Amino acid sequence: MPDVRHTVIDSPYDALTLVAVDGVLSRIHMTGQRHRPAEETFGAPDPRPFGETTRQLDAYFAGELTAFELPLKLIGTPFQLRVWELLCRIPYGETRSYGELAEELGNPGASRAVGLANGKNPVSIVVPCHRVVGASGSLTGYGGGLDRKRRLLAFESGAAGAEAALF
Repeated sequence: MPDVRHTVIDSPYDALTLVAVDGVLSRIHMTGQRHRPAEETFGAPDPRPFGETTRQLDAYFAGELTAFELPLKLIGTPFQLRVWELLCRIPYGETRSYGELAEELGNPGASRAVGLANGKNPVSIVVPCHRVVGASGSLTGYGGGLDRKRRLLAFESGAAGAEAALF
């Protein structure tokens, strides 16, 4: 049986619940997030497995880190895992459309499936699903809410006043 632990940290986007399975980051949940599992699945409270994750998230929110280097234990279908891998390749401050990701997967007709996999991303922010937009560049679906998505994208793009809006 896996050892599941969690801790809650503050962020500019409300509290984040970090969940580790066997000591490796597996999920990040935002307050009010769509698809948020029941809290009893978060395991025992224990901040010990999350020192490096917390350090990197703090550096990201301070504008000092643009790419995470954390071991992850992601649980999903092979297709979801491929989509989540592509999300990690979207550079900081840039976006991709669902269609562009589908093309990268070699299946241009799979943009809806990419969207569904994107929506099931268990490690938001670290696996940057907020960087995926509609074909026209419009903000579409985000498990943490469109306001958070807008704020994350503004923060990463360095938009004037974005930092003030975060804190």
